This record gives sequence, C-alpha cells and structure tokens, in this order.
Amino acid sequence: MTIPADLRVPFMYVEFDSSRAFQGPSVLRYQALLVGQRLSSGKRAELILDKISSYDQARSLYGEGSQLARMFKKWFQNNKTTDVFAVSLDDAIGGVDATGTITVTGTPTADGSIVIYIGEDRYAVPITSGDTPTQIGDAIVAGITSEMLVTASNITGAVTFTAKNAGEAGNDIPLAVNFNEGEELPAGISVAVVPMASGANNPSLQSVIDILGDEWYNIICSPYNDATNMTDIEAELDDRFGPLRMIDGMYVTSKRDSLSNLATFGNGRNSKHVTCIHSYKIQSTSVDVAVAYAGQLASEGSIDPARPFQTLELVGIIPPPVVDRFTNTENNSLLYDGIATYYVDNGGKVRIQRAITMYQTNAVGATDIAYLDVNTLLTLMFLRYDFRTQILTRFPRSKLADDGVQAGPGQQIMTPKLGKSEAVNIFRGWQLLGLVENVEQFKNDLICQRSISDPNRLEWILPPDLINQFRVGSATMQFLLQSL
Repeated sequence: MTIPADLRVPFMYVEFDSSRAFQGPSVLRYQALLVGQRLSSGKRAELILDKISSYDQARSLYGEGSQLARMFKKWFQNNKTTDVFAVSLDDAIGGVDATGTITVTGTPTADGSIVIYIGEDRYAVPITSGDTPTQIGDAIVAGITSEMLVTASNITGAVTFTAKNAGEAGNDIPLAVNFNEGEELPAGISVAVVPMASGANNPSLQSVIDILGDEWYNIICSPYNDATNMTDIEAELDDRFGPLRMIDGMYVTSKRDSLSNLATFGNGRNSKHVTCIHSYKIQSTSVDVAVAYAGQLASEGSIDPARPFQTLELVGIIPPPVVDRFTNTENNSLLYDGIATYYVDNGGKVRIQRAITMYQTNAVGATDIAYLDVNTLLTLMFLRYDFRTQILTRFPRSKLADDGVQAGPGQQIMTPKLGKSEAVNIFRGWQLLGLVENVEQFKNDLICQRSISDPNRLEWILPPDLINQFRVGSATMQFLLQSL
C-alpha cells in the first residue's frame, strides 16, 4: 500500500495493485538470432544487430546471394511469427572459397535441355543439336542469377562454380545435374560433376558473442560447427543457462557428412545447449537445413515446449534420392551419437524424426539422458522463467517473516508457508499446460525455507516431474489362426 498513513485531508483514497491481476502462467515470447556471412554489396557492416521482418530486407542489408540473406529466405518459409534478429560477419581473414565444376563433353545430336541444381536453385539450360561444349557452358553460366550462392565461369565446357562467401559452409552447396526423375540429357553429350570443396576458415562466433550482452535469444542458428566456434558457443550458452544470467538458449546447426564422420563428430561434443541435425545427401544446403530446423523449433517450442517435434516438416528442403537416405538402423545409431535425425515421408517431404541435443554423458563420464531431448531444455527454460516471473510479480516489494506472523491487513509479507503455497499453485498452472505431472509428488518433495545465513533470503527446492513425450509405441500381436 502506497497511500500515506499521515493524511489528514478528508477523502476516500483508492489505489490499484496489479500484482494479482493475472493468476495464470506467463507467456514466454521467443526471440531467435541468425548469424551468417554478408557480402560487400550489402548495406549493413558486420557485427551490427538488426531485427529482420522479410527476406527482401535481409537481401538489402547483407547482399543478394549472401549466406545470411539466404538464411532468411529459408527462415520465413518455416517461421513467420517468431521475432528474429541477425548479426552478419565478414568472411574470415584467410578464408577460402569453395569451388566445384560441371564439365560438358561431346556434341548433342538432338535438341533438349540440361537441368542444373545449385542447392535448391534449379534452372533448365536449353540445348540445340550441334552445340559445342563451350556454347553449352556459356549457357550454364548465363543461368546464374544474383540471388544464388555462387558465381560461375566457363572454359570450353568446364564450368567452375565459386561460393560467394568463404568458409566451410560453401562445401555443402550441392551441385547436381538432372536431379529429378524425367530429366535427361540429349543424346551425344555427357556431364561430369565435381562437388563443391576446399572451402576453409570460418569467421568467429566469439566476435558475435562479445556484442550480445545479456539480450535473450531462445534459438540461435548459424552454419558454423567447427571445433573453435562450437567450443565458444557452448561456453557462452552454459554461462547463460546458469542461475545468475538465466537467459538460456539453444544453438542450432547442421552437418553434412557420412555416417561414420557424423558419429565421430557427435561423440566429440557433449553439450545440452546444442542440437545438430544431419543433412547427408540432402539437395538443399546444410545451412538451409539448419535454418529450417531452427525455425520449426522456435515456432513450435514457443507454443508448447514439451510437445515433441517429431513429424514437423522442414519446409522447402529437398530430400536426397532414396538410395542415399539413412535407414532407421543408421538413424538410431546417430541418435546415440548426439545427432538429431530426419526422415522423408511418402510425399517426399523432409520431416524431423527426433530433435535431440549433443549431451551424452555427465560430469563423471557416465551415460546420461537427463538433457537428451530438446524438449527438456525448452521446458525447463519456460518453467524457470514462469516461476520467477510469477513470484516477482506477486511479491515485488514484500517483507519476509517466519510462518505465523501476526500482521495487519494490507501488509505485504512473504513467509515459507506462503512461498510453498505459491509454488504449488504455479505448478498446477504448469500441469494445466501439460508441462508437468504428479502434483502430490511435487507437494511432498517441495521445500521452502528461510536461509540460515541470510535473514532476507527465501529458498525453494522445486521438484517438478516433467511431462514426457510419446515417442515409441511397443505392442505384441498374439494372433490366432482359429479360435475355439
């Protein structure tokens, strides 16, 4: 109460108190951050934070065909509601551009076309009977647009594609010819494809971390999964996860590699704050896969962090040919190596199979499933935010006393008994949201007491039983050939 006790002027004074106006759980509005490389043609210098509302805005700021601009093209295909921000980086000093080639030989004896795929970008090159390899190569180069991730040059039918941004992500820009069924070369010519390779030296995520301060980003996505950048982002997110900062987030990336190399990569890391989905043989770039995955996690996680992400579509991602898809056995193996997995449905759509973190062992090296699933981290993120928000809202300037204190009306006094009651009420709200279960267990195990060393401190031990996800069904069908 703020009405002074020494007022002598006659009147009826009434104040408002909003601390109990809203009794339900809080709303945690997600913010996402995309980090990638710019081009010199963009208007925005590196290491400046921008809120992005459209793909066109990203193209203007970071350059047509830049890595970061293309990340936003994929983001808005998968998520149109989450507030999303960007920080751009210049290519690393000493960065190397990835290159690949498509080489045409022979002379066509019939009219036709050759269909070029550069990641998700597809264009058909018309071919006339009698064209030379040089003419066909020139036509391939002419099909390159400013929006694409590469530039191209031709020497007598050998077309070299060069990534616009240097670094390892350029190696994951798939080149293909006649990728889809029904696309065939005209008679008389052949084509050889050398995949993009030799891209090296990523820019530093630490330079981005240094400018973020304590701004909270629930989902952070970038292409970089080299050891240095992974170590830096893991350390930052571990610190953000702690009780003093409480601005926890999930780092999302993707890796395109063989089964054995993915296993080696996954087993070489152990962070509950990172989720890496594989993109083996997908025709989209690994950056596209990472961003689509991040967009779905942000969109659905903000709605219900405990609901499993399995079956969500990675919109716009082009699946690999059937022969190149991992089997369920291989995917199951990766899920024990800290690598999230996808599957392709009968309609050719790429969908999340299981969203897991890279956490595998605890501090003593024992296998630990405590933070296996992304849902666990996102649920804990919400529970902590909601508990502290509700306590701070209802008791913003309260006194602290032992149970049983006899105080007059209107006194804002917190006690251990009241603290325990509030925690149970908050838990019931979580239960209504389907985030926790077993309220009796929570009440029995809950502890709320005054600190023995600080008379102004109230301490809770909260034991919520997190709701689980229905992931695996197991049934035995005991069939009969004849019933008696």
